[in-house]
Parts: sequence; structure tokens; C-alpha cells
Amino acid sequence: MWGESVCSIVDGASVTRNIKGMGAKKTIAVVEDEAAIRENYSAALQRLGYRVQGYADRETALAAFQNRLPDLVIIDVNLGAEVEGGFELCRELRARSSQLPIIFLTARESELDIVSGLRLGADDYLTKRITLEHLLARVAALLRRVEALKASAEPAQLIERGALELDLDRLSATWAGLAVPLTVTEFWVIHALAQHPGHVRSREQLMAAANAVLDDSTVTSQIKRIRAKFIAVDEGFHNIETVYGMGYRWTEDGSK
Repeated sequence: MWGESVCSIVDGASVTRNIKGMGAKKTIAVVEDEAAIRENYSAALQRLGYRVQGYADRETALAAFQNRLPDLVIIDVNLGAEVEGGFELCRELRARSSQLPIIFLTARESELDIVSGLRLGADDYLTKRITLEHLLARVAALLRRVEALKASAEPAQLIERGALELDLDRLSATWAGLAVPLTVTEFWVIHALAQHPGHVRSREQLMAAANAVLDDSTVTSQIKRIRAKFIAVDEGFHNIETVYGMGYRWTEDGSK
């Protein structure tokens, strides 16, 4: 079942004004087992200029993605007979691409489910109680983050902090020359921290930098996941310092 608000037809002028045109040539996949919901999402996205591919189950979606991944994927957790098919799909997609934007949109809203989805690498986790207008805004914001700096006239597109190198064109990170497979959300969190080493960034500031709406526990989970990825390439990594009661900061010497 779904919340009535998320299935209402969008006719808000503000959403159309702010988002229409941003979806040009972008392909969004909607993986949702209930046909009425899938068609409603698809229709709303198509009205804003996106190309939409709809799939009812994990296997059909995976088969379609073999040749080419879409620009963004919206996934329900429950997919027909697979109670956690969406989680498995997210895991499989993230193994193929660290930068594919992934949004969970589901009726499951327990803290455990939210944390599980984010730990698997989703960039956003939304419940079906949100309005369709909110969903469309989140889609546009996530795609905008991917494209944000590609059109920049700034000549310098690299940030280097000791062993860390962030490529702002490719939204990629390396540590001591080794690739660190960050999601789009994780990349912007690291960018916010490393941009000003030693400065404390609150959870609210990190959420703003990542353009994500997360509670404190899910921000903590994102930081843990980011640390784990850096530790996987360097077990001595400890450049993200927790400042209890305040937030996090990047320490260039990793002394904390």
C-alpha cells in the first residue's frame, strides 16, 4: 500500500518551474512491484522531461541494466515475493557502480530498514508518506549533485589533502593512489570535511553539503561506512575525527 499524498498528481507550479527541463535526456528506472504506484511515479517523472523505465521485480530490472545503467534508480524494498528484493538490488547495483544515484522509496520506515538501506549504499531513503512533489524535488536534487561541478568554469577541479585526492569532475576519490568507491552522497560528505581541515562540521552541515535529509543516526551510519571504505584500502586510516556533541572534522595528519 502507499500513502495517498505520494500518489497524488503533481500540478504545483513551483515544482514544474524549478525542475522541468532538468530531466532532459536523463533516464530514471523505477523498480516497484505495484503497477498503479509504478505508473504514477513514471507519469510524474515523464511530465518533467525524464525518460522512465519501469520494472516490477529485481530480476527484470537487473536484466535490463546489463547493457547500460540508468542515470538514477528508485527502488521499493519489498519486490513481490522477495521481501527484501530492493535491498539485494541495491547491493548488486552498488557493486557495479559506486556513483549510480539510488533512492529507496518504500512503505518500510523502521530505523533498522533506513540504516540498512543507507549502509548498502543508497543515497536517499524516503517513505511513501511523502508527497509526490517532495519525491520529484529529491530526484532533481540528487541528479543536480551529480552534475553540479561539471559545468563549472573553475579551472581547478582537484582537492588534495595529504594522501586524499578528490576529483570534482568525476566525483571520485583516491587514497594514496588507490580508488575509494564512494557513493555520490559519501563523496560530498568527504568533500565538506576535507575542504576545510580541522574545522568541525555538524551533522546538519554535512546533510546540507550532501543535499540529503537524514537523522543523526543515519548520518552516523554514513560516516561509519565512509571510514570503512578508506580503512579497506589503508587499515591505518583515521583522518575523520568525531567531535562528540558537535560533529566531525578532517585531520590532515590523522593524529586523532
